[in-house]
Amino acid sequence: MSLSFLEKVLFLIERYYPLFLSGMATTMLIAITGTVAGFVIGLVVAVIRTIPVSEHDSKFKKIALAIVKFICVAYIEVFRGTPMMIQAAVFYYGIFMGVNIDLTLAAFVIVSINTGAYMAEIIRGGIISIDKGQTEGAYSIGMNHRQTMTSVVLPQAIRNIMPSVGNEFVVNIKDTSVLNVIGVAELYFQSRSAAGTYAMAFQSFTIAAVIYFFLTFIVTRILRLIERRMDGPKSYVIYGSQTNPDAEIRIKKGGARNGRY
Repeated sequence: MSLSFLEKVLFLIERYYPLFLSGMATTMLIAITGTVAGFVIGLVVAVIRTIPVSEHDSKFKKIALAIVKFICVAYIEVFRGTPMMIQAAVFYYGIFMGVNIDLTLAAFVIVSINTGAYMAEIIRGGIISIDKGQTEGAYSIGMNHRQTMTSVVLPQAIRNIMPSVGNEFVVNIKDTSVLNVIGVAELYFQSRSAAGTYAMAFQSFTIAAVIYFFLTFIVTRILRLIERRMDGPKSYVIYGSQTNPDAEIRIKKGGARNGRY
């Protein structure tokens, strides 16, 4: 007696749900850790690329900075210009060849380095989008480049790039599927195993598609909530002014304001 499509799906879930759950957990672990590490890598690269060169800098500093910036640009171009699947194969079968390294750790390294290249450009775009007047104002009160970045530019830039960072996280959840090329037991790998065992490829990959959609849908909603929280309160009060220390100005987002002067 032949089974219907739904019956086959339920059959696979009943038989293989531990493997689907294991693959889902591995996928999320690699995506989360890879995105966080990639953000850190991208932040460092982006900050280095935006370090200004002053005419008062020594010749050695200018040459050293130029070399470091060239390395950063080369890193970005290479890892954004080649597929992650090829990078995974090159790293695991080339650089990691002969090294007893855990597959999940290897996947984490590959995703982190790949993500770092994209994050570097995302963060750099956020940095240069901040009005130059704020940077000049920070310099005018005695801040150096590091202080200006950490206290003035980056807090605003990170808020501006949150949608792009979240999008990169969602992409990583899906792109972990290419890591099956080196045998990482993520969700696609487990789905393919289930499909091969019972010759139910359509049903197995349908289950995987639903799980991927569920993961990305939940993550997207969480990221949007974080973005709204980073916007701050919908209204706030400014106390005092140059002419009246007791003044209050109540401001609501959207431009409405009222106050007591």
